[in-house]
Formats: sequence, structure tokens, C-alpha cells
Amino acid sequence: MKLREKAQILDAEGIRRSLTRMAHEIVETNKGVDNLALIGIRRRGVPIATRLAELITQIEKRDLPVGSLDITLYRDDLTQLSYQPLVYRTEVDFSVTGKRVVLVDDVIYTGRTVRAALDALMDLGRPAVIELAVLVDRGHRELPIRADYVGKNVPTSRKEVISVHIKEIDGEDRVLINERE
Repeated sequence: MKLREKAQILDAEGIRRSLTRMAHEIVETNKGVDNLALIGIRRRGVPIATRLAELITQIEKRDLPVGSLDITLYRDDLTQLSYQPLVYRTEVDFSVTGKRVVLVDDVIYTGRTVRAALDALMDLGRPAVIELAVLVDRGHRELPIRADYVGKNVPTSRKEVISVHIKEIDGEDRVLINERE
């Protein structure tokens, strides 16, 4: 599938501002950081979760546990992805049972990735509350799932693709709308 860049919707500064606002919202909604943990959905959700945790630490002067969740084997389209899909490690070195967990991802679209993440997370324990933070909400939900914290809402068509570039993975920070050709 060939993509053509249509527009840049966030630059590095826009991403920084969005994450800063989200960090404040997370602290405010949870009335601080007691019993709070962030878990990023692999791939780009992990560095976003780490950045949010760093921002929350600056605000609250307390460290938060941060983990990473691989959902590959929980996906409902696993056989469509690849004959031998790449499986990464889930790294959650703390108990999620009884915690307020914020799942973090780069984009929410149909809701299927989040559904898979919820299944994977529940296999680790029983959190008290699970919330969702995403950098971009592009609409077109297929499942009744919504984000609690959103960096930017971007109405899109189904022909468009949101590409999130994160410095830790892609060498730059920016969010693009691309169009399928």
C-alpha cells in the first residue's frame, strides 16, 4: 500500500503540548498518583507512556511505575498480519491488581487494539480501574471503546492513515495524515 503525505497535524512542539496537557488531566482525574501506573501498548504507546510518566513525575514529584504490553497474540486479526508475526515481550514488573492503570497508545481507530490490550492486561491481574490515553483519536470505532485522555481529535476518512512518528523509534516527533494511493 503506497501512501501520500496529505498534512502534518502535530509537530514536535504540538506533541509536547498535548502530552503535557494529558499528564495534567491524568493527575487531576486521579486526584494525584497514589496507586497509579502507566502501561504503553507496543510499539509507539511505550515511549508515549514513558514521556507521560516523566511529565507526571515533574508535576507530582513522585515516580510512577511504567510497563509495556505486547498484544500480538491477543489480536483478532493475527492470521491476517503475517504467517509468523513478531512477538515482543510484555514488561510489567509490578502488580496491576488493585491499581489504577492508564493504558497508553498512539492512535485509537476501530478500538480493536484496545480490546486486545484489555485482554492482555487482565491476564496480568485485576486492576481497580483501567483508563485509556491516546495521542490521536481518529474516529471510526467498531467497538464501544473511548479514550479518557486524548491529545488531539482528528476526523479522518477511512482512506486516510494517521502516521505517528516518535523520536525514540522514528528519529523525529510528528503526526501526519497520509492518503492511500
